[in-house]
Amino acid sequence: MNMWQQLALTAPELILSTGAIVLMLMAAWLGDGATRLISLHAVALLGAAAASLSGPAGYGGTAFFGLYVADGYGVFAKWLIYAAAGVCVAVAPRWFAENDKLRAEYPVLILLAVTGMGMMVSATDLLTLYVGLELQSLAAYVLASFSQRDSRAAEAGLKYFVLGALASGILLYGISLLYGFSGTTHYAGIAHALSSGTSIGMTFGMVFVLAGLAFKIAAVPFHMWTPDVYEGAPTPVTMFFATAPKVAAVVLLVRVSIMALGPATHQWQQIVTFSALASIILGAAGAIGQTNIKRLLAYSSINNIGFVLVGLAAGTAEGVSATLFYLAVYVATVLGSFLAVLQLRDADGKPVESIAALAGLSQTRKGLAAALAVFMFSLAGIPPLLGFWPKLLVFWAAVNAGLFPLVVIGFIASVIGAFYYLRVIKVMYFDSPANIIGVSRNSIEKTLMAASAIFLAIGYPLIGSLSALTITAAKALLP
Repeated sequence: MNMWQQLALTAPELILSTGAIVLMLMAAWLGDGATRLISLHAVALLGAAAASLSGPAGYGGTAFFGLYVADGYGVFAKWLIYAAAGVCVAVAPRWFAENDKLRAEYPVLILLAVTGMGMMVSATDLLTLYVGLELQSLAAYVLASFSQRDSRAAEAGLKYFVLGALASGILLYGISLLYGFSGTTHYAGIAHALSSGTSIGMTFGMVFVLAGLAFKIAAVPFHMWTPDVYEGAPTPVTMFFATAPKVAAVVLLVRVSIMALGPATHQWQQIVTFSALASIILGAAGAIGQTNIKRLLAYSSINNIGFVLVGLAAGTAEGVSATLFYLAVYVATVLGSFLAVLQLRDADGKPVESIAALAGLSQTRKGLAAALAVFMFSLAGIPPLLGFWPKLLVFWAAVNAGLFPLVVIGFIASVIGAFYYLRVIKVMYFDSPANIIGVSRNSIEKTLMAASAIFLAIGYPLIGSLSALTITAAKALLP
């Protein structure tokens, strides 16, 4: 395979990185007044990157001496990442125009972060993994504190940076240990070394790598940054953090666990099982007393990551498929939830984040209340909404893998977690109207929110097709 053929495999990253540089120059020349134009071009670039996955970049195999792979598993993840990033770019200009000011750098930072995510999900070497992860993280640190007029955003950015730097150090130390005791940074080489036995040094390296990646997905006990960053960051940024980076980090974690650490499944399975249970329980308990809708969604994300890890804990192709299915439905649900939050404004047009302000919303904004109810029920996993199906699939995969106690505890915790979702619905439908939420006239947000709600409400006919896609993607990782 010559150099041009290898570069063709990385077409999505080349499109996004080149486009980001061009758009940055546009931002420098045209100023913040061109933010909407730049955002439109950014969405087009994401679409072009997604389209390129139908060629060699989708299923072309490995490139650059095994540092990068283009396979069906990465294609599925990139579709989700590009879709989520596109929505976050499309809805941001209106929010920043009304609450802070238009900033032309926002879509550029999103593109750079997504470029790093593409490298993460296609990495087959620990160094490629780290480069992609740092590119995504550096852009995310800036995005977290993007709103200059909000002290909460500055606090969120600082916390995210300090804890993210700590997690990166932990991850890099784990990488150095795995390299030192296996003699390679390639996933296949590490797996070969582990197949001959797991030394104490490699065990420590594995633990440090998993700990560093656990921070990126906000899994317990590395979740502490999530509520503050979700609340303090601008809402479009929070929506981005809750979707695209989370998909990339989970997909990366699964690939590392299966491809590099596969022979040591019994060891990392114990770590993942503990983190899954702790995330489910803490996410459910921590959300109960929240009064801010963004903080509630932060704890909800921790809770849902716990369920995602249940699928990974199975360590089978069925578990990987269930994990991917969960991510697809989760992205649609979270995007819809934050699109609904973007609609929450008072009569003066200022954002409203208090759950108490939703009182009687079903009487004043019937459509918004109905959509938000669909998202809350789906996050809780209540049938017949589509959010029920992913939980069933990850539990079923865990049962088939012999992890019955994990399923029992997870099921009990999911029942407890349903309380705070139902509390939001109770406030909207049974409390006296607060008459705080004004009328929004943003057609893009309304259309995307309605599409997400409809998908979750009547999307059961699509389960077969989506399941087939996740099974195919899982087979690309676990033939």
